[in-house]
Amino acid sequence: MTTLFIQIPCFNEESSLPVALAALPREVPGVDEVRWLIVDDGSTDNTAEVAKAHGVDHVVRHTRNLGLAKAFMTGLNACLELGADIIVNTDADNQYCADCIQDLVAPIVAQEADMVVGARPITDIEHFSPLKKLLQKTGSWVIRKVSSTPVQDAPSGFRAFSRRAAMRLNVFSEYTYTLETIIQAGQARMAVTSVPVQVNDKLRESRLMKSMFSYIRKSLSTTLRIFVTYRPVKFFMTLGGVLFTLGGALCLRWLVLFFMGTDRAHVPSLVLAAILLLSGFVCVSMGVLGELSAVNRKLLEDVRQRVMRLELDGVKSRETTDEKP
Repeated sequence: MTTLFIQIPCFNEESSLPVALAALPREVPGVDEVRWLIVDDGSTDNTAEVAKAHGVDHVVRHTRNLGLAKAFMTGLNACLELGADIIVNTDADNQYCADCIQDLVAPIVAQEADMVVGARPITDIEHFSPLKKLLQKTGSWVIRKVSSTPVQDAPSGFRAFSRRAAMRLNVFSEYTYTLETIIQAGQARMAVTSVPVQVNDKLRESRLMKSMFSYIRKSLSTTLRIFVTYRPVKFFMTLGGVLFTLGGALCLRWLVLFFMGTDRAHVPSLVLAAILLLSGFVCVSMGVLGELSAVNRKLLEDVRQRVMRLELDGVKSRETTDEKP
């Protein structure tokens, strides 16, 4: 029996949640059962009560607001504990067209993908400014390069995960889960794909993007942190190479001037060259340490996945046995 969970992270969504829930399916081709789960991320309104009144099967609550990334992981773990075989994540503001859920699920049902990301028609979305469209496309290109995946719309929160993939993911970012999960999936050699999806009319302004400047700053910070974490050798070796090149150029300049018989000592150039060369050496050392740390992280991820598989699959096996007459 294949069980699909549709999870929705929520924070003060009592007005938009009924619209989103009304569109969710109870039947999806390829799965036997569809359940709905919301994560109430410390809402101060009646989000949880509204969810229950509109037929949500499971409500998980945070006592305080922890942010979208934490709410996403709480939902993912709750779905796994409840026996999910496939998990679809969507937004409470009804941004994504629920009719496309079957398109997200299809590659996983066919065992062609572990993770499927819905690609929005960014160019055609009217309420996206030209700058935001450019940033979305540029950011997705960067994530494709870093993750080695074919994801077309990296910031999209409309995505589906197989049980195996959900067990593997562990988000550390406190801002958003969208970029880091793609990087992790690429690092774990998961089968990741994109499918085109449609969007609905905007019900409210985005709470994740308070301003364009804030969005750019946080996105750049998140991307840089992810790059340092998951590509330490490439990042630090590149930075170290640049510093070594600059330092070496200054040393070469000093030698040329020295043998030409200049009257000046050019001590500041030597000091700067020494600083650059030392900084380059430090960066290279950090790259080596980062790679060792990355190896250790992969081992810990494998251990975590094995433990979760033993615990969660054991629970699911017992539930299946209990359901038999």
